[in-house]
Amino acid sequence: MPQTTTSGRAVKAVIPAAGLATRFLPATKAVPKELLPVVDRPVLQYIVEEAAAAGITDVLLVTGRGKTAMVDHFDRRPDLEQRLAEKGDDERLAAVKRPSELAAIHSIRQGEALGLGHAVSFAESHVGGGAFAVLLGDEFMDDATLLNEMLDLQARTGGIVIALLEVGKDEVSRYGICSVSRAEGNAVEITGMVEKPSPEDAPSNLAIIGRYILPFEIFDALRRIGPGSGGEIQLTDAMALMLKEGAPVHGIVYGGVRYDTGMPLGYLQTVVELACQRADIGPAFRQWLVEFVGKEL
Repeated sequence: MPQTTTSGRAVKAVIPAAGLATRFLPATKAVPKELLPVVDRPVLQYIVEEAAAAGITDVLLVTGRGKTAMVDHFDRRPDLEQRLAEKGDDERLAAVKRPSELAAIHSIRQGEALGLGHAVSFAESHVGGGAFAVLLGDEFMDDATLLNEMLDLQARTGGIVIALLEVGKDEVSRYGICSVSRAEGNAVEITGMVEKPSPEDAPSNLAIIGRYILPFEIFDALRRIGPGSGGEIQLTDAMALMLKEGAPVHGIVYGGVRYDTGMPLGYLQTVVELACQRADIGPAFRQWLVEFVGKEL
């Protein structure tokens, strides 16, 4: 029975971001999907802000060909900063500086995208022996509450902690689905998991969403599994192996707002919702939106 390490609260995060984003072509031919703007910040910045608010100080981006702009976004731009300072545009100056102040940003190249588990395996040398967070690069939460709860729980249990979301029966085939045995508040003990089951084979409607806290032992499990669903190295399969061998696995059932930008419809919904919330443009945008929708009906 494997023992998972307890080394305090994780402070490192891994963001797999090497995919081709074919659903957004041709926009993503030259621009990484993770840098598509939600009003005036790219999706990736929202994710790093979520991590930083939960106490993450170190972020590793697992990138691919044509995605160096993601790292550039978190660099300083002295020329632009000087121009804004000379104009006295303090608000935009602060906004331009903010990405570089969130966390230490690192990157590694994934030569070929062979699944989420394959992407995570590239982080082994960077993680350095402790627990770490994995945040998928196309979704973010409205605050850091979920990530904070997950980090705290993993620091106590030393095992795997997964974010879960209740989904409709017609959606279970899009996700990894978990079976659970007992709950304490919104925390559950996970007894099994299966990747993208058919609705009739799904053990529950609790879907794994894009937030994980993993112990260092996950890398050994990734080495020991073969290709799974879609012929890819699936992180769900490695977690299921650790669960089978006795590692504690828990989930936090999320009840807050999740912004899923992985497909065009969800991306557009996210843009509209967050634009409506903005104090500077929200009132005018909502008024225009009501008038536009009224004309379309």
